[in-house]
Amino acid sequence: MCIISRESLLKNDLFRLTKIDNKVVFDENQNLPGRGVYIKKDLKVIELAHKRKALNKAFHTEVNEELYISLIQALSKERRD
Repeated sequence: MCIISRESLLKNDLFRLTKIDNKVVFDENQNLPGRGVYIKKDLKVIELAHKRKALNKAFHTEVNEELYISLIQALSKERRD
């Protein structure tokens, strides 16, 4: 389920993020250990998460800008493939 849109989607339609050693990371292969959250593979949803600081709230830690850039780049790459 996407933490922003609250939609139940297939894993292939979601990005997984997890917290490892007090750092939030993009779990590209969706197999890293740790508490994970899912976000829909949609530019508007990613931008809304950034605007609302939803990942900061979900993980109770500061999420850096590079993570959002990584998500947007991964989305762009998937659309090209």
